[in-house]
Formats: sequence, C-alpha cells, structure tokens
Amino acid sequence: MSLSNISQILFRNTELLRATKPLLINMPGDNIVSTYLAEYPQANITCYNTNFEHYQNLKETNPTNAEYKFVAHYQTTIKHDLVVIAFPKSKNELCFTLAMITEYLSNNAQIIIVGEKNSGVQSSPKLTADFLQQCNKIDSARHCMLFTGQFNNIVKPFELEKWYKKYQVSIDDIELNIASLPGVFSQNHLDIGTALLLKNLPNKLHGKILDFGCGAGVIASFIGKKFSTAQLTLIDINALALASAEKTLEINQLAGHCFASNSLSKVNEKYDHVISNPPFHQGVKTNYQATETFLAGIRQYMSPKGNLSIVANSFLRYVPIMEKTIGKTVTKCKQSGFSIYYCQL
Repeated sequence: MSLSNISQILFRNTELLRATKPLLINMPGDNIVSTYLAEYPQANITCYNTNFEHYQNLKETNPTNAEYKFVAHYQTTIKHDLVVIAFPKSKNELCFTLAMITEYLSNNAQIIIVGEKNSGVQSSPKLTADFLQQCNKIDSARHCMLFTGQFNNIVKPFELEKWYKKYQVSIDDIELNIASLPGVFSQNHLDIGTALLLKNLPNKLHGKILDFGCGAGVIASFIGKKFSTAQLTLIDINALALASAEKTLEINQLAGHCFASNSLSKVNEKYDHVISNPPFHQGVKTNYQATETFLAGIRQYMSPKGNLSIVANSFLRYVPIMEKTIGKTVTKCKQSGFSIYYCQL
C-alpha cells in the first residue's frame, strides 16, 4: 500500500519524527507505521483513530509493531513526546483532540499538524493558540501543508461530557434531545435531509431497525420514540458519532445497539427496516463509494419483505443501484434539493 499525500509530506521531514513515544492521530490507513519504523525502529508508536476503516487498515499493515486504538475518548498511561495529527474535517474537532491529549504529553512535546491545503489546515496557528507555542508552517508539497509547534505545558482537566453539543428536535409531536461531539454530522442542528426523511417514514415500523451511518443517532431515536416496539441497531464508521448516538439514546431513555462498521463490514443480522441518511462525504473530499457499496450490499441483510428508506441529494444517482440490487424504487418526496427513496423486497 503506497503512502498517502499526507504521509509523503511527513517523510519529506523525517528529522521531525525522531521520538521515543510518538502518537499518530487519525492518520490514513496506509504504510505510515512500517515506514516510520524503518526510519526509527526503536519508536514506541501509538495510533489513535476515530475512523474505523483507517484503524483496521493500520492494524492489518503492522499488527504487532504498534498500539492501535479506536475510541472516542483517548486515554493512556503513556507520556508522548511527539504527536502527529491529520487535520480533521471540523476545526472544532482539532481543539477537542488537543484538549483531550494534553494530560498525556511530556513537557515541550512536539506537535505536528498535517493536512490537505483545502482542508483548512492553514488555520492551524490560530486554532492551536491555546495549546501550542510557535505553531509555524514548515513545508508545503503534494497539495498538503505541514505545521509544527511545541506543547505549552498547560494541562486542563478534560471532561468528555462538556464537549457534547446538545439541542432539541420536534417533528410530528415527537420531542428529542440530541447530543453530538465535534466533527459529527449536523452537530449544531437538525439537517434538512434528515428532517425530510423523518416526516416521510413508513407508517409502521416494527421488528429490527438498522440506522446506517447513524451520526448522532437522530433517526433511530425518533423511530424509538414513535414506535415503541422497534429494536434499534445503529452503525457508523466514526467513533465520535457512535459515542454521540449512545448519548442521544441515553438522554431520551431509549435502548439500542451501537457498533462500528466500515459500510456493512461488521453487520451479520437481517433487518425488517433499514433507514438512512447515508454519508457521501469522507474527510474533505466528496466520496460516494461508501453509500454505493451500502446500497449494493444491503439486500442480504434485509428480512423477507424488508424495506429500505433513504434520503439523498436529488442529483445523486442511487435509484438505479437500488432497483438493480433490491427492487422497484419509489420516490416518495422531493423537496429542497433532497429526495426520499423507498423500496421493498
């Protein structure tokens, strides 16, 4: 597996990577660990990812030569002397990550932030002012930029609970409280597409329900409130989304099973209803593959006469995939640039 552009710019500056206990945060699932160890074989590397696909890929590349963690809240007994952070899609998520790791940094630990130019990485000096000294641009190549700074040695208690953004949703007389961590889709308010989907759900939902790409758990929680016998399963690729979904279920006094899955990779049951506002953005690039893979493979996880309801931007050509793999697909609603599609086995 070749190195991503982000990893390539890192290894243009290998002298910056000299460390005893480096922490790599949300780096792509490429050969970064083996390349790092080839340069510095004594390094005790920890990889922390909130993206399940990257986490799995990194483990498969070097299963025994580093420690790998997929969690929403990073915790360790290690004091890291170097941290490499891939700039996240949400600027607030960068502050969240830095706040979370400060107690696990050695004095004057070196921090490297790397990202694609169109990701907003240029704002790193401003965003990190409360955490770093002298955050400066060091390199620009492969459409990426690299910044470095030193930890300012200021450690403040980190409480995950305080980072949840909470808001209320009211649709069809159903009241919900939503909790969402930085970087999770629609962290601050209910998005138009999901609102439209919730207003156009099947009249009856019972049995096993799968919320694919659950985000903060809005869809499943709404179904749980409206249809009390529904058995809720929520999956997402992102650890912060899953933690948010669990919190949303909790504060609405609902039960549900949340777990990580790269598309349908960890799904092994059949569901009576599959409901989704499927993702088509991953990182800073538009990416439709995850949803197309989901639509192409979901049939085998649907019960006899099971059905699928999704919301999507109207320009996305998902209907041909659904009709080919599942069956006749009906457009139930078109509004504000979104369409609701429904099909049944």
